[in-house]
Amino acid sequence: MSERLKGKIGIVTGAGTGIGRACAIALAREGAQVALVGRRKDLVEEVTHGIGDSAFAIPVDVSRTSEIERLLDQTVRRFGGLNFLLNNAGVLHIGNAEQITEEQWDHTFNVNVRAVWLLSRAALPHMRKVGGGSIINVASTLGVVGARNRAAYASSKGAVVLLTKSMAADHGHENIRVNAICPGFVETDLTATVINQAPDPAAVRRERTASHPIGRLGRPEDIAGAAVYLASDESFWLTGAVLPVDGGYLAV
Repeated sequence: MSERLKGKIGIVTGAGTGIGRACAIALAREGAQVALVGRRKDLVEEVTHGIGDSAFAIPVDVSRTSEIERLLDQTVRRFGGLNFLLNNAGVLHIGNAEQITEEQWDHTFNVNVRAVWLLSRAALPHMRKVGGGSIINVASTLGVVGARNRAAYASSKGAVVLLTKSMAADHGHENIRVNAICPGFVETDLTATVINQAPDPAAVRRERTASHPIGRLGRPEDIAGAAVYLASDESFWLTGAVLPVDGGYLAV
């Protein structure tokens, strides 16, 4: 086991599947102790069992303040502090500005933006106690550029990007770093649903692949390396960054 994150304590949201799962495994493999958060208890417990004693599962609705307070309390009591937070939980509703319902818009912003703010706000006092920390927000390339039929999703991820920059400016003097990872199209359960619901899934896959110069769609493990770097002291002088991990999507 590597020791890049030895002694680090963190929280990973959306840890039951996809990017969150891959990041949680990678962070623990590098020596971190991690609280794994997800709505489905069975999924986060499965990931936890695979990691071992350096992780524990806690089912939480990250859009509820009371549950966030419980999450922070249990993490600090179990591991003794908090050094990093990976805000990964997210939802996607497809549609343009006319098609998205008010309920879908509110759900998108509650999970993708409000929960990021609530968790980050709750984490700050604990990071101050240990002399600093790292908040890592999983945004999206669609938080930098728009896309068809992503009115709510792209707007929410754009909000995450600017929340990241604003918090970096506010808390840098406390040695609290705030950065965002912007994945391209990564193969997860969420994106599989997007492809499979299309009239011609094979054509959509070809189109998505062609938009990434590296020649393939992303894998959750492609994002995990960036999360490890941002959680580690190797990135100590990096804050307010919006890091595309996108196979070159934003380069073209």
